[in-house]
Amino acid sequence: MKLPFRQKAPSRTLRRPQPTVVPELRSSSICALYRAARVGGDFYDFLVTDSGRLVFLLLDVAGKRDEALDIAAAVQDCMRLRASELFGGGEVNEAEALTALLVDLNRAILQAAGGVRCAPAFLGCYDQKLGTLCYVNAGHTPALLRDHQGIIQLQTDGFPLGLFSHATHDAHFTTIQPGDALLLVSRGLVESKAGSKEYGIERLAEYVSQISFDDADHLCHQVLSTVKSFTESSRRRKEAENDVTTLALVRAAAHAAAHP
Repeated sequence: MKLPFRQKAPSRTLRRPQPTVVPELRSSSICALYRAARVGGDFYDFLVTDSGRLVFLLLDVAGKRDEALDIAAAVQDCMRLRASELFGGGEVNEAEALTALLVDLNRAILQAAGGVRCAPAFLGCYDQKLGTLCYVNAGHTPALLRDHQGIIQLQTDGFPLGLFSHATHDAHFTTIQPGDALLLVSRGLVESKAGSKEYGIERLAEYVSQISFDDADHLCHQVLSTVKSFTESSRRRKEAENDVTTLALVRAAAHAAAHP
């Protein structure tokens, strides 16, 4: 007898997510880039609600690419519908709304997969007016927040999505001040290797703390470039690549000076 978590999803045509449109923000820039051919289940999406909040997600779905993309399509449908409902109003308890959204996304993964499917995720809600970030890191690679004092790692504090149907996660708050930058990267990026050495989150944090960049696009390009240089420095043979994805949010310093 097969246990419920071993059941397969019903046979059907596998879908792909709709193209992700990177929104233009008033006082910040946001960008998501990946390197080379994507072979796994990295997925990102953005939604600007009627209230002006930016809801964004970086997700890593385990398994074969076609199946992972099908699950990502279900997640995208759920996110775009529920984020609009939960964050659309002016007065919103962002922590409660983000937690509720994550519960729905988790269930969408389990349903689309027909059972357990590990999917680490970083889900955030950015208030452009206040510069506040409400977020949940569900088993994902730590996010890096660069402020005027250095680098802060926004660590994981819960299980990845797709494992437990009733899992809950606590939302956290931080502030992105003018000139600050938030960087998310996939597990494939920090596990990129030069010989037997991984690039690693600490090496990435040190690099981000030292560079200058104009906006989110510039930051993402520099990160991908330095990781590519690292891996190619000692590559003796062509190796299969994992997804290498970056997502950055940079709050413009000039905006704060013009509008104190």
